Amino acid sequence: MASGWAGDGAVQDQIQDSINDEVARARRNLPSGESLTHCEECGDAIPQARQKALPGVRLCIACQQETDQEQKTVSLYNRRGSKDSQLR
Repeated sequence: MASGWAGDGAVQDQIQDSINDEVARARRNLPSGESLTHCEECGDAIPQARQKALPGVRLCIACQQETDQEQKTVSLYNRRGSKDSQLR
């Protein structure tokens, strides 16, 4: 199959690069250090089980859900796509 300028395995490389980017982003967003006893947003107590399960936690569950919802983005554009795939 003719693929223009794209080399063999280019599509798989693009997919793998996109996955690697998302894994790196998720790891950067993981909390670290000592957990707080109270949420830094609303001041509510953070349950002991949450502190133990997620070291470095800084938000209560409700505030964390709000933050996650705000950060949720969907990108339909593969920014690592080859020049060939962008021209189609």
